[in-house]
Amino acid sequence: MKILISNDDGISALGIRTLANTLAQAGHDISVVCPDRERSATGHGLTMHQPIRAEIVESIFHPAVSAWACDGTPSDCVKLALWALLDSPPDLVLSGINQGANLGTEILYSGTVSAAMEGLIEGIPSMALSLTSHINKDFQPAAHFAKILVEQLEQNPLPELMLLNVNIPAVKWEEISGVSITRQGVRRYVDVFDKRVDPRGKTYYWLTGEILEDVEPPIDLNLPQNIPTDVHMIRKNYITMTPLQYNLTYANGLNQLSQWNFKFP
Repeated sequence: MKILISNDDGISALGIRTLANTLAQAGHDISVVCPDRERSATGHGLTMHQPIRAEIVESIFHPAVSAWACDGTPSDCVKLALWALLDSPPDLVLSGINQGANLGTEILYSGTVSAAMEGLIEGIPSMALSLTSHINKDFQPAAHFAKILVEQLEQNPLPELMLLNVNIPAVKWEEISGVSITRQGVRRYVDVFDKRVDPRGKTYYWLTGEILEDVEPPIDLNLPQNIPTDVHMIRKNYITMTPLQYNLTYANGLNQLSQWNFKFP
């Protein structure tokens, strides 16, 4: 398959190198276009008020991989690749492998998921891949699963256009419990800002906080309650796979608001 890979951890990240090299060694046509530095938690931001530059990168990836480093956001990278750098559209857009989880409501901030979402917006099936640890550096189990999943999609394409948000537990391959199809859970934080004082006596704030993982998603989202959440299943060492779309319309909200009556002269 012809595959475009991006990320938000930057061109030097071990995760994207492991993913790109694993898929290139499996015989896929791999192009990498990703930020030239870490751009985590940038969401779906685009660069509008300054030019975007992309430089060809050599010697980092497998010799068969074509790679560029871009000074824009993850979404910039995918948009630039699809409209300017690649000679033809890819069959698949992958983002990752991210260093750290993208579970539940974290996907709203995630540059990893946003890069994949940019592919989806352009009509290309996409996947976001994340290793659920900020310290574990063994990306090979996640890359191995990505190879299996790409082979699956090559033989059995997705029935509808969607983004697969995939989180892989940071354990050895033989310790993974299996694959679970999940719905999006909720991840909220307490004590979000740490207030500090710099050497000049000025106050500043550092974004931090502890995760509240037991928060249940609302029950009125028209989602089957018998499907587990990604937050719960990752604790059991399952690979979680959540199908996403970019349309955020709230179905129950449409039904409720349609009963409002606005009177005009």
